Amino acid sequence: MSNLYLILLHIFLIFVLTHSAPKGSLITNVPGFNGSLPSKHYGGYVTIDKSHGKNLYYYFVQSEGNPSKDPIVLWLNGGPGCSSFDGFVYEHGPFNFDKPVNGSLPKLHLNPYSWSKVSNIIYLDSPVGVGFSYSKNTSQYETGDEKTATDSHTFLLKWFELYPEFLANPLFLAGESYAGVYVPTLAHKVVQGIEAGIKPKLNFKGYLIGNPVADEIFDGNALVPFAHGMGLISDQILKNITKACNGTFYTTNSSDCNHWLSNLDDIVDGLNIYNILEPCYHEDNEEIHENKSKLPLSFRQLGKTEKSLAVRKRMFGRAWPYRANLRDGIVPSWPEITSNSLSAPACVNDEVARNWLNNLEVRKAIHTAEESVVRRWELCTFQLEYDHDLGSMIPYHKNLTSKGYSALIFSGDHDMCVPFTGTQAWTRSLGYKIVDEWRPWLINDQVAGFIQGYANNLTFLTIKGAGHTVPEYKPEEALYFYKHFLDGTPI
Repeated sequence: MSNLYLILLHIFLIFVLTHSAPKGSLITNVPGFNGSLPSKHYGGYVTIDKSHGKNLYYYFVQSEGNPSKDPIVLWLNGGPGCSSFDGFVYEHGPFNFDKPVNGSLPKLHLNPYSWSKVSNIIYLDSPVGVGFSYSKNTSQYETGDEKTATDSHTFLLKWFELYPEFLANPLFLAGESYAGVYVPTLAHKVVQGIEAGIKPKLNFKGYLIGNPVADEIFDGNALVPFAHGMGLISDQILKNITKACNGTFYTTNSSDCNHWLSNLDDIVDGLNIYNILEPCYHEDNEEIHENKSKLPLSFRQLGKTEKSLAVRKRMFGRAWPYRANLRDGIVPSWPEITSNSLSAPACVNDEVARNWLNNLEVRKAIHTAEESVVRRWELCTFQLEYDHDLGSMIPYHKNLTSKGYSALIFSGDHDMCVPFTGTQAWTRSLGYKIVDEWRPWLINDQVAGFIQGYANNLTFLTIKGAGHTVPEYKPEEALYFYKHFLDGTPI
């Protein structure tokens, strides 16, 4: 009798996993890829506000392992204003992409280090106006931290109504860069919903964030010690900056401090801020070449004109507001920029993603909106007016971890955009007891980085040699710590 029950249960689960998805959401072919998909893929829209026509696009990859039991992970890229296809194409999606030849469609191959090896994963374009997400009322492109978190929570609730078979799966939130704001604020909304008894009840377990924006002071003071530790500035320059700025590099009215910080800007000019070990890709665009000097790493001279704002936004791409205007709490309007070559931050080559995602065959296959609705996909959009209105993320992390939710904060140690020095400092500032002393973690008997574990299931981890987008540079290492974190096993 028990065997019959198990057989019937198995048949039921197969039926649910096959038939519960929204009609028309199944992706049956992926242009550029030859062969059978290793798991089911779905794509489409969730309408989060009918009155304003707000629609968030998602691409859902079922686990290649056991989709009915493996965790569900929501992935968010940062910006704010950058598409989560950044993660799909360049980091931990199911495919590796060959560089296109003469504008042809890229060829796709299976990614041996895809995060879908061990989890179901939803790539969400958020907020509205990013990637393929859109609103019929463009006033909705005026947004901020609070509104984005609310909209993403609404998305999750509605998504699970469309895919109820996954409600029992453990849910994790993940992202990088400005998702250091997206993830904890969304987690806060999720927990509030659970505690208030909102249905459907989400089985939320924790979150992980890479090179995350978190706190203006900690992150703002991170560059100088990072630059010195990486050998980018001399002992004497460090001494001069520290003396002139009185040890505080984030905000100052001292002309002497500004002088030395400008000197630092000149010294690091030309480096790839996302990974100082990597070359900086230069687009064939005169405006960018003319203005790529004087990176505004010191938070000074924020820029008075639309042209200078546009350049600053491009310099910092996936985390530019944190460099450009986070101190004031308001990110200024992005001027309309129509050149295709301006969709990616400086030093970043988004040719592969642009070529693939703007192909009409691809757009049809993955169920995006018509071109009349979303004209072109861009890595980072310039149509948002975004307000950083929720301040420091440290209280959010403290609240979530004190309630027992697991958190992994990881840093590529060669990222100059959101340096590990600031992230290590603010995680330590939570004041939790150290339960796993600073030590190396290994892959194949080689040091892959360093880790420190705290009480309340908080872990800080570095990845040796990685930049801002960790899985892009260290895919094997990323899959390793990702799987161990989801499983709750030691790294």
